[in-house]
Amino acid sequence: MRLQTFALLISGLATASLALAGCAGSGYSPALGGGKPQALAGGAAGGNAGGNAGGEAGKIALLLPLSGADAGLGDAMHNAAELALTPAGSPRLDVHDTAGVPAEAARAAAQAIAAGDDMILGPLTAPETLAVATPARAAGVPVLAFTSDPKAAQPGVWTLGLTPGAQVRRLVAAARAEGRTRFIALLPESGYGHLMAEALAQACAEAGLAAPGIYFHGASMAAMNQLVRTVSDYVNRRGPIEKQIREARAKGDRKTANDLAKQPIPPPPFDAVLLADTGEQLAELSSLLPYYDVDAPAVRLLGPALWAQPAARAGAALKGAWYAAPDPAARAAFVAAYSAKYGSAPPPLADLAYDAAALARVVAHEGGSRGGALTAGSGFTGADGLLALQPDGRVRRGLAVFGLDGKVVAPAPTRVGEAGS
Repeated sequence: MRLQTFALLISGLATASLALAGCAGSGYSPALGGGKPQALAGGAAGGNAGGNAGGEAGKIALLLPLSGADAGLGDAMHNAAELALTPAGSPRLDVHDTAGVPAEAARAAAQAIAAGDDMILGPLTAPETLAVATPARAAGVPVLAFTSDPKAAQPGVWTLGLTPGAQVRRLVAAARAEGRTRFIALLPESGYGHLMAEALAQACAEAGLAAPGIYFHGASMAAMNQLVRTVSDYVNRRGPIEKQIREARAKGDRKTANDLAKQPIPPPPFDAVLLADTGEQLAELSSLLPYYDVDAPAVRLLGPALWAQPAARAGAALKGAWYAAPDPAARAAFVAAYSAKYGSAPPPLADLAYDAAALARVVAHEGGSRGGALTAGSGFTGADGLLALQPDGRVRRGLAVFGLDGKVVAPAPTRVGEAGS
């Protein structure tokens, strides 16, 4: 049951990334803290985290799809935001329906700015966020968007969703901790594949590692087979043994030939492989890896948080593989508080609305949203653990690393600057 609930959470946090078609710029400058993150859980606990119970904390806009296909999700995210603003003295919500349409989101942002709202929470998707960003930045109004698309991140506009960059950074740190330093990526030729490629290149650069080998494959089995065979240097690794086997057979020495055939060949010229496929294509690609002797323990397979869903990796040969995601134990308090107030567990993505509203509540009492409180170097502890907003619009997260059995391989960092945060 725990794994099923976790898979649903990760599905909501990460699935949107699969539809992305572009990639962000490379100007990432992490603001490393090291101090204790500030807890955002005052709303869930029912206490007064802001410390200004009798004061007026202003007003913040909440842009959500309250009509249309995602209306149910919008309502739940609205509930989560209200929960975060339970303490007295919290900002008031100015709620707008975007219907999931960029033009409606831009109109709602303009109305919120005209009304003097201090901050905009939402919208849900990347196209809506891009539509909101221009008027919000012009007015100097911060935006805490719920998308996971890094293209939408920019100064003053933060993407709270679970991005490829956050996942890959944590995986690289965990792999380095077990001594792995030679990374490659075998990725689908798609927008999501390119996002994962950029994330790996950036994570390796930040870690002081050599640039990873990045390889993209087509959808056919033939294309994947040729790529894995070439990248793994199988011919040169296997060649010397094959030559000895042929020589032994030519001499009629069957025993030596059979013994040589069982001899392991040298490992490939890398020790960690990032994958991003799911479903049938992942099953096909992964079947080729052990065939060409690309497998554990010599090589660690790394993949997206979507692998938390068994259906995403059904039939795949992924011995010893890891993925990075929020630790579900971190959100237990939020789930309990939401369930107690609304009578049901929060759906995926409600966590982001809770954290956004809680951030607005906290910074309202620390110089306001237009000061430096949002980008405090020590970050915050939200519903899913550590998060720290960077000046360029990206968000650092403390993610745990999991095996495919759902067990934690490496715990989530609790402070900015710790492994992979």
